[in-house]
Amino acid sequence: MPASPSSSAQGARVALAARLQHLRKDAGLTGKELSARCGWHPAKTTRLQKGDAAPSDTDIRTWCAACGADDQAPDLIATARAVDSMYMEWRRLHQGGMRKVQEDWYDLHEQTRICRVYLSNVPPGFLQTPAFATALMGQITRFQGTPDDVAEAVAARVARSRFLYEGSHRYVVLMEESVLRFRTADPDAMRGQLRHLLAVMPLASLSLGIIPFTAQRTVWPLEAFYVHDDTTAVVETLTAEIKVTQPREIADYLKAFGGLAEMAVHGDAARALIAAAMDALE
Repeated sequence: MPASPSSSAQGARVALAARLQHLRKDAGLTGKELSARCGWHPAKTTRLQKGDAAPSDTDIRTWCAACGADDQAPDLIATARAVDSMYMEWRRLHQGGMRKVQEDWYDLHEQTRICRVYLSNVPPGFLQTPAFATALMGQITRFQGTPDDVAEAVAARVARSRFLYEGSHRYVVLMEESVLRFRTADPDAMRGQLRHLLAVMPLASLSLGIIPFTAQRTVWPLEAFYVHDDTTAVVETLTAEIKVTQPREIADYLKAFGGLAEMAVHGDAARALIAAAMDALE
């Protein structure tokens, strides 16, 4: 697993490494003795104990066997896989195309009662039109060099909008005014996207706020993030999707969201910003 900019992922990986080290010590083995039993170079043991390398399932089984703790292997393997899922490179996620990743979001949204969303680049997937999503996902596919299943991925992404109309889900969305102005798609697609934002604003399940260019900043523009029910934050960077579950970090994202919300405008003021962005396309 590559080094993660999220302390949740890094902290979990270090904790896993500490558990492996404790198993070795409990077995009364030195690093060299464990390495000999495992049949690998001592440097590998050092890397695994420091959290500098992610253990494979086979590594964990071999380590546990060397320590006489085979019963610990299933739990450690499950932990390692959970750590790995905290930081997922987009190229890895999209190695078979983008459709499955879009569908994987369904369960999380189905389980979420309140989703707080902040965007500084593009509208959230569940508010994107097919034309806008096609333009955006085409750019991503070309940039990453991953398989082109844009048509299927767009259909899966647009299907997420059903949660706006089903159940008791609530979406609180904040977008920078730049989201309205960036020419991510051609003028016709942009116009359609902006009209769609106006059309969904009256939904009871949606609160849409826009942070104007002219707002006095108390929180600087951030990377896109989604906070699901105060338990999970999903952060999107250029190269990876990061799932944050550490309460302290989630509290920071909620604090940032609160500050961003204070700068946002809603209702008629937000509609005016969207209309102005549409006029600029003429």
